[in-house]
Amino acid sequence: MTTMSFTKTEAPQWLLAFWREIDDKTFGEGFDCLAEDATCNLGIADWKGRDTIRRNLRAFIDTGFTALHDVTEYWDAGPLKVFRGTVTMTPNDRTQAVVKPVMTHFFYMDEADPTKVRHWYGSVGPVAFS
Repeated sequence: MTTMSFTKTEAPQWLLAFWREIDDKTFGEGFDCLAEDATCNLGIADWKGRDTIRRNLRAFIDTGFTALHDVTEYWDAGPLKVFRGTVTMTPNDRTQAVVKPVMTHFFYMDEADPTKVRHWYGSVGPVAFS
């Protein structure tokens, strides 16, 4: 069994810069928080490598909406960072409804370089019920 102590704190700049890259659709330097060979499990995604993560997130956003991420709560346990928030998803087609699903994300930091995310597990949604 492993025990970790978490500290609730303000979201760090690397995390805010990461979401800003997605929200602004620039997909640039904010992704540098990810290790070059990082893994992302976001919903059903299983992406390997920073460039693959960037490319697939861009393709997802390009399906016809704009995102605006809001970090509600951030917890730091050193090698593990956890946050909760919402993402406002505004469709390009204004006849569709804006949705605001809840997000929960776990960032496991790289052991060799603890400033980089090694593995990202994320959950968003659901975006609709039918």
